[in-house]
Parts: sequence; C-alpha cells; structure tokens
Amino acid sequence: MVRIGVLLMLLVSFLFALVNVNSANSAQLQTLKGIGPGKAEEILKYRKVHGVFKTVDELVNVKGIGPKTLEKMKPQLSVR
Repeated sequence: MVRIGVLLMLLVSFLFALVNVNSANSAQLQTLKGIGPGKAEEILKYRKVHGVFKTVDELVNVKGIGPKTLEKMKPQLSVR
C-alpha cells in the first residue's frame, strides 16, 4: 500500500515537476533525487523547528543535505 502511494507521488511529481518543500510530506520529498526516508524526515523536522523555507538554498541547513545534493534536486524544488 505504501509503495503504491510512493509511486503515485512520483507520477504526480513528474507531471507537475516541482515539489514544494514547505508543504510536501515525506512521500513527496522522497520523489526528489538524493532524498530517501531519512533525509525526508530531517527536512520535516527542520521545517517544524525553524518554520518554512524562504529559499530552496536554505535546504543546506538540513542535516544530510549538502551543496551537491541541493544542486541535483534544485530544478525540482519550490518554496511557494
């Protein structure tokens, strides 16, 4: 059941191309290149503590996401 949900989120992400890091859930975040369950949870934790991201560049402040990972997924990201 979870796999079907993740696959559906993948399909939706490809259709709409951008993932809003301020509203995405764990499954949606995992559709991004380089983001698995652990990093998705770190993004959610960071967002809960610090509030919404003002820019996608702020993702480098999340544990486990460095400049290289950010560059890979930047074309897929939105903060609006």
